[in-house]
Amino acid sequence: MKAVVLYKAGGSDRLVYTEVPTPKIKEGWSLVKVRGFGINRSEIFTRKGLSPSVVLPRILGIECVGEIAQSDVFAQGQKIISIMGEMGRAFDGSYAEYTLLPNTQIYPVESSLSWADLAAVPETCYTAYGSMKNMQIQENDRILIRAASSATAIAFVRLVRGKFPRAYICGSTQNMQKRELLLSQGYDDVIADTDYRLQSEESFDKILELVGPASIKDSLQHLKEYGILCSTGQLGHQWYLDTFDPIMELKNNVYLTTFYSGNVSAEKINEMLAYIEQYRIDIRPAKVFRLHEVARAHDYIESGQGFGKAVCVVDESY
Repeated sequence: MKAVVLYKAGGSDRLVYTEVPTPKIKEGWSLVKVRGFGINRSEIFTRKGLSPSVVLPRILGIECVGEIAQSDVFAQGQKIISIMGEMGRAFDGSYAEYTLLPNTQIYPVESSLSWADLAAVPETCYTAYGSMKNMQIQENDRILIRAASSATAIAFVRLVRGKFPRAYICGSTQNMQKRELLLSQGYDDVIADTDYRLQSEESFDKILELVGPASIKDSLQHLKEYGILCSTGQLGHQWYLDTFDPIMELKNNVYLTTFYSGNVSAEKINEMLAYIEQYRIDIRPAKVFRLHEVARAHDYIESGQGFGKAVCVVDESY
């Protein structure tokens, strides 16, 4: 089969499109014909050598959509989604025509979406949808999204707009040149974020924190009483909160929660897909690549010019 293999950490040129043996089925695992997958920043971190637990060579890719090719559990041809687990890290992932996955992280789904559109859903849309539920969004909420141009942020805006068209949604960005583009994606306003500090005195009912620990304390200062902050992303490259006193930081009667996409099941994924269908959510990816173009997809994301979700389809007829 064709696959993209990382033999040595480094730049995108280290991603080698080559021929490798197709995995053989084993007990507790099923062979999946990969139809598409999203490109994630965690895969870029791994490619650069920033995931010490990952042993090379490795086929990266932490999510995929596809069909069962061979299994003792699932019917051949069953449409599936797979996310999280150790795909692309402890064992080979989705940057390939086929991948061998543990049955425990294969989720049968029902969807009429194209492979490219479905590939935009798993990690990004599922994370946005779970965050939205945990934030208990209401029609008249004033909502702030930090890291407004990220793929998860764009997915969140579309999911919220579908059900709550009158909600006020503001985004923050470190690059105000993206303001007009962000407004075209459904934001009502855009705030500058300088050194992880909002350049505004506005306050909000709900805040989706995608920058993470680097800006949580600042975000909490912009949360109304009884508001909810959901810390979901870590795009600020800080993984832990330092000197965080919950009593003082949450003293204004506010709530801090999170969403972990590892909390996943076929039921939850199909609930999300039903929501997308019911509210006619536009989940089309911003950019579609093919398997042999994975290195270009990494470059696209790292360029800073990327906007929304980039996916690869493993279908040469696309």
